[in-house]
Amino acid sequence: MLHQKITTLSNWFLSRSRSVKRLITVAVDFVAIVLSLWLAFSLRYGEFYLPSEQQVWIFFLAPVVAIPLFIRAGLYRAIVRHLGMQALWAVVKVTSFYALIFAVIVLLAGVEQVPRTVYGINALILMLFVGSSRLIARWWFTNSISSHEEQTVKRRIPPIIIYGAGASGAQMVAALKMSRQLRPVAFIDDDASLHRQQINGLTVYSFSELAHVIEKFYVNDVLLAMPSIPRGQRNKLISLLEPYPVHVRTLPSLMDLAEGKVSISDIQEVDIADLLGREAVEPIQTLLHANITDKAVIVTGAGGSIGSELCRQILKLKPTRLVLYELNEFGLYAIEKELDSLGMDISIIPVLGSVVNQSRVEAICRRFEINTIYHAAAYKHVPMVEKNTTEGVRNNVFGTLSCAKAAIASNVETFVLISTDKAVRPTNTMGATKRFAELVLQGLAGDKTANPCTRFTMVRFGNVLGSSGSVVPLFREQIAKGGPVTVTDSRIIRYFMTIPEAAELVIQAGAMGQGGDVFVLDMGEPIRIVDLAKRMIHLSGFVEKDEQQPEGDIEISYTGLRPGEKLYEELLIGDNVSDTEHQKIMRAEEKVISWMDLSTILQQLEGANELGDSQKVRNILMTHVDGFKPQCDVEDWLK
Repeated sequence: MLHQKITTLSNWFLSRSRSVKRLITVAVDFVAIVLSLWLAFSLRYGEFYLPSEQQVWIFFLAPVVAIPLFIRAGLYRAIVRHLGMQALWAVVKVTSFYALIFAVIVLLAGVEQVPRTVYGINALILMLFVGSSRLIARWWFTNSISSHEEQTVKRRIPPIIIYGAGASGAQMVAALKMSRQLRPVAFIDDDASLHRQQINGLTVYSFSELAHVIEKFYVNDVLLAMPSIPRGQRNKLISLLEPYPVHVRTLPSLMDLAEGKVSISDIQEVDIADLLGREAVEPIQTLLHANITDKAVIVTGAGGSIGSELCRQILKLKPTRLVLYELNEFGLYAIEKELDSLGMDISIIPVLGSVVNQSRVEAICRRFEINTIYHAAAYKHVPMVEKNTTEGVRNNVFGTLSCAKAAIASNVETFVLISTDKAVRPTNTMGATKRFAELVLQGLAGDKTANPCTRFTMVRFGNVLGSSGSVVPLFREQIAKGGPVTVTDSRIIRYFMTIPEAAELVIQAGAMGQGGDVFVLDMGEPIRIVDLAKRMIHLSGFVEKDEQQPEGDIEISYTGLRPGEKLYEELLIGDNVSDTEHQKIMRAEEKVISWMDLSTILQQLEGANELGDSQKVRNILMTHVDGFKPQCDVEDWLK
């Protein structure tokens, strides 16, 4: 009965307007100021104090002095339910200052029979009254929900286990309790000294007790609150959690947390990069800055996955200007808007145009006095290029040739081609066109008559996580819809790296080239796509549906290899490879066709392409691209 009355009273108070709440708080403080002064006299004299006629007026003076100081200090702007140590420190400061001002006024007024110790006692009592009244109010309002309401909240808000009882975990628990979006029920931590301890009202359990905790609290979610641990260690933790029927989520790295503050919006899905276990390698700063700092740079395909990340990293390296060259209008708008929002004092020039338009590229390079070109524009979707052979050749081969000739004509210092592992012994047209683009640049690099000044470099790497066409966003979407998750073949394997890592290595590799170099990036260990799919299903809190688990949640469906798709990719055509000064970058020695011979081949390829003769185009590619063995017939839909 009493609890219901307290709850009703607190609900009444919370429903009042802000001005009414402030008025009530001022009234409480008024009583506290007068009462604290009276108690100070009573304690000083050791008896029930009754003020004389000469002393009565100082009891009216006290609130007149104190209340304006309290208002000035912001005591009535603080929200009681979110009261913290900063607000309590403000109480200490303002009550001390009030006691000093009050003492000076009374002493100057010459009021008799006011012991000087009264001022100090008054300050301490008032400090206690004002501070404790706010703490009691905070406790009251945060604990006034009835038992019935608490059960309703528990049923509505999903429970979650916090893995990591450190500072980030403790902050996250406080934020979750306040937001009521997720309900933290327990900590899991590997530190034995914390086991069975209480942090923010939650018990810390060992990992061996995880199954018991999941069953006890009916948990479906686990939050990894250890943003600073190395990626390899995080991968081990994720592997340990994988067998449990829970959805694993994580906090971002400490670099992404603004001044150590943690909010609910910081919770995200497990970064698939954590599953790779790849530790970041510190970049070589001289290589990063060599082609960019204090130079004019252009990125073709600036709106794509790799192109946009290159733009982000290039901007941080402080070029004199950055030209964004892109055919897709919306992609160009999006990356320009993003880069402008960074507020850096660097000229960003968005340019619409196609890479096959040599005069357009050349005019841009001359006008903005470009020093470095990063050529990321390409058609990269294997089945799409397979079905549109001539357009793939036009963009990937002759687009690269046009940009290279424009670079030579405008005296560009460095030209870096973003290539692919699919260029090695390709089984599809896309890979063959990228290898032919490499041959074009190698041929130009070796002919000082055709190319007297521009240094051409190629950087070859595999799949990047999160790029357009990557399986990771596709799998996420399929899991969110309840499946099935589609995998082409159970045996298919791929190399993976993150987009930021790939872009950073591309920039460094481009600075190492002497002319005609083909660099390959260390992609780590290959991953079976079906294993990646299974891990994503498990870490999303679902059970794979198969013969052993017919009642599972999400099924993996095998669709067969797509046109031109290989079971595995390679980074090298031959075995002739050498190390460089960067441990993640290697230099490959590949077969080169002289520019004189290549010019003739290009004329034949262009003629066949203009006529729309896809079969002849393919034959030319098969003749001159080492290891090109198409897996399917020509399917050029748009001749």
